[in-house]
Amino acid sequence: MSTTDWNPLLRGEFDQPYWIELQRFVARERAEHSVYPPHDEVFAAIRLTSFAETKVVILGQDPYHGPRQAHGLAFSVRHGTRVPPSLQNIHRELRDDLALVTPDHGNLEAWARRGVLLLNTSLTVRAGQAGSHAGKGWETFTDRVIDVVAAKPEPVVFVLWGNHARAKKGRIDTTRHRVIESPHPSPFSARNGFFGSRPFSRTNAALEELGSTPIDWNLDEQGGEHPSESDTN
Repeated sequence: MSTTDWNPLLRGEFDQPYWIELQRFVARERAEHSVYPPHDEVFAAIRLTSFAETKVVILGQDPYHGPRQAHGLAFSVRHGTRVPPSLQNIHRELRDDLALVTPDHGNLEAWARRGVLLLNTSLTVRAGQAGSHAGKGWETFTDRVIDVVAAKPEPVVFVLWGNHARAKKGRIDTTRHRVIESPHPSPFSARNGFFGSRPFSRTNAALEELGSTPIDWNLDEQGGEHPSESDTN
């Protein structure tokens, strides 16, 4: 992990037995299988969004497990990669909530650079096997990241989509921070309450109420409307 303002807050983890065993496990996995994201992008979320600038946390679960998809940011895919169904639904809600143009890509780095920490609870996955690196130690580390953010003196908005993310609510002091929660944007659950939940406008309203500047959620880079591609996998 590169040196950032997260380093002094997290460096105590790197000598812990769980961390040492986790890194051995991931190294073995990389030696025997394809593992995503690439090694130099595992910590992209905390590299692109500094601790000081973190105003919003969007919590995911697993990196995408298909080729050329995961690049270290929850829900995000690389430029040139077909937009997965959950992210298509996020795009749809973004359009319906804020009337923003639907981008022709699924790269969310712009959000990360504007203070949105896009954190998965597991930071690696074996190709083609969702959840394959769950329970190996990543959750201990990412729980620590959540705890560090929750200890910030400045209020933060936590966006929790789905039961896995909502289970982390107990780690957050809701008397100081704001939590916005709904079902997951997955095609299996989006129609059960994700659509129409208006998470982006609610997040900005909460930030303004807390005395912080709202997030610019616009992802369009072309100036025109471009529908997301379907994921045929």
